[in-house]
This record gives sequence, C-alpha cells and structure tokens, in this order.
Amino acid sequence: MLDLFHICASVQQIAREAGLFLKQEREAFDPEKIEEKGLHNYVSYVDKASEKMLIEKLGALLPGSGFIAEEGSGCLTDETYYWVIDPLDGTSNFIHNSYPYAVSIALRTHEEILLGVVYEVGRDECFYAIKSGKAYLNGKEIRVSGVNQLDKAFIGLGLPYNVEGYKPIAEKLLHSLYGRASGLRLLGAAAPEICYIACGRYDARIEAFLGEWDVAAAGLILEC
Repeated sequence: MLDLFHICASVQQIAREAGLFLKQEREAFDPEKIEEKGLHNYVSYVDKASEKMLIEKLGALLPGSGFIAEEGSGCLTDETYYWVIDPLDGTSNFIHNSYPYAVSIALRTHEEILLGVVYEVGRDECFYAIKSGKAYLNGKEIRVSGVNQLDKAFIGLGLPYNVEGYKPIAEKLLHSLYGRASGLRLLGAAAPEICYIACGRYDARIEAFLGEWDVAAAGLILEC
C-alpha cells in the first residue's frame, strides 16, 4: 500500500522545485521560442522543460507509474498508478510576465484521484490534499467560503481557446452575472483559481473545455 502522506510531501517539494525553475526561466525568457498549438493557445520551451523535469522526478518517486501530461510527454498504458501533470498552468500569463501561473500534479488510479498538489509561483503558495483527507495551503487547513447568494459571490471566469464554441456561453454568462454578482475576475489559470475556491477567496469559477491536467489536482483539493 502506498504511503500517501510521504508521497504527498515529496510531491510538494518537487512542485516547488519546478516552480523555482519556472521563476528563474521567466527572468531570461525568450519570446521568440513560443509555439502556437491553436488559436492563442501557446506552449513554450519552458513548458516542455518543466514537464520533462516533473516526469523524471515523479517517475523516480514512484517507479513504474504512468503519465498524462499536457504537452504529451511520458506515456500511459495499463499502469496501476499514474500522474496527471500540468507543468505550467497559465502559460499565457507566464509569457506576458503576469500571475498567476502554477505547477499542477495529481496521482491517481484508473478509478480515483489519490492526491493533488498545486504550486502557485507568484504567491509562493502550495495547495495540497490527500483523498478522504483535508485540504491545506502551506501547511494550514483551508475551507470554502460560506457564501450562497449571488449578490455576495466573488466569481472567477475562464475563457477557453475554443472561441466559436464558447463565445455564446461567455456572452450569456456576462449578461447574467455582470452587475449581479459581487465581483467577476478573469485571471487565466484554472488550477490555482480552483484552489482559490478551496481556500475561500473565490466563491465559484466557471469555464468549459478544460483538460484533465487542469482540474485533477485542484479538483481533489476543492473536494476535500
């Protein structure tokens, strides 16, 4: 049986190391090395290098584990345990030297998520949780807000890259929420923003077309 407490502690350290790498690379970032995966959907050499680092360190932590990673590194066949990682959630923010951006790591089986860690670089905040446990931020227990009324709700919105598919929904959301909710924000990084719900900063966040690597770790943290 896995010692999830030990593994989670190690994953937090790995996430922080990857976050430090991102911060250092941002200081000397070369915008000429940006690739466009889709309309305004970018990937950089930093995403790829961070992903490679995570796969090496997590593979050593749990030998024989598989991977689902946003930039396509690693592999997944019939492994019992596998990692779901986003090496740089908020790439557009990173490219434009804006926060938040984060490292997101989840460990799961084919049936359930076992642990999740999200490290937000700008605020040096490490969110984490283990299945059936509590959620934490830098070692302190966190919980969602008690807000249940729209006029008091502080809501994060996300605008996915599927412009044609989502534009009518975005327009309807703005029409329905603007002026009725307490506040609306567009920060551009799903994993840390979901964690902001978990710690009570946000009361909700709305976005579609997210990948498993965007929500696996943060979703468990929110559930706990």
